[in-house]
Amino acid sequence: MSEAPTRLTIATRRSKLALAQSHWIKARLEALQPGLDVVLREYVTRGDRIQNVPLNEVGGKGLFTKEIEDALLAGEADLAVHSLKDLPSELPPGLVLAAVPEREDPRDALVLPAGADVAAALGHATQDPGACGTSAAGELKGLPLPLDTRVGTSSLRRMAQLRHLRPDLVLESVRGNVDTRLRKLDEGQYGALLLAAAGLRRLGLAERISLPLPVEISIPAPGQGALGLEARAEDPVTLGLLARLADAETHTCVRAERALMDAVGGGCSVPLGAYARIHGDQLELIGVLAAPDGSHLVRAQLTGPTQDAESLGSTLAVRLLDQGGREILESLTH
Repeated sequence: MSEAPTRLTIATRRSKLALAQSHWIKARLEALQPGLDVVLREYVTRGDRIQNVPLNEVGGKGLFTKEIEDALLAGEADLAVHSLKDLPSELPPGLVLAAVPEREDPRDALVLPAGADVAAALGHATQDPGACGTSAAGELKGLPLPLDTRVGTSSLRRMAQLRHLRPDLVLESVRGNVDTRLRKLDEGQYGALLLAAAGLRRLGLAERISLPLPVEISIPAPGQGALGLEARAEDPVTLGLLARLADAETHTCVRAERALMDAVGGGCSVPLGAYARIHGDQLELIGVLAAPDGSHLVRAQLTGPTQDAESLGSTLAVRLLDQGGREILESLTH
């Protein structure tokens, strides 16, 4: 049996959210193995350096991961903590996805300016978390924002779905860390923001969530709300420890979502959403593919055995493409 490690190094981006996620994993690991010392080593990725360009225009795989993966391969760190939606499915040789812990709230969230009367502005909201393993208990009809509201988000996927639902809204790209975006919102530069609910919760900002959007309105990004723990394939000691943090249900759901993403292709320039939830031994997967301007949106759903998660993802991808998604992809390349 391999000797238990006494010290592990986590490679992390230096954003507040990345550090919060890494500190959460650090606490979990140290609780699993008393006496273990887990330290964080910070890196700046290409995605962090480019702040004045919309993400879909930056392009390229590993926008937020390459520098961190280089550190793993060089032996500067033992593991990396990623937002799974930022982690490409194809990892560099020598690295593996070691574990996916239990998922946070996977939904997109509407955020209004500080002090806004949420009840008056939105009328009503659903409280169901819609997390993997649950079903939606409520349904929101439309999105009750005033006409022509200026809404900021960094996600082309969120923009496309909201433009399809509410073409009157003014959707604008907003980059920067969460604090910067919230400051711009509170200063009046935007009437609302669209952010990931998981990020706000992990930062202790759950009170800023004005309305968690049901997947019937905004289907999340594949893997949204989940973390991916990456490590070297030839490090059995670290892999064994990380495996104890794995959540089988979350991993099943994100396998289906990422299989759909891989089968569709196109990278971050494609407004693609995928979300899976489990009911007993059945997995329900819903996907969406949309034109960036919201003029054309294809949505499809599929249910099957949980053990067929990846084949369900690839099958639903074909259905999306056959129902009009292929034309959307072709329009993006012209």
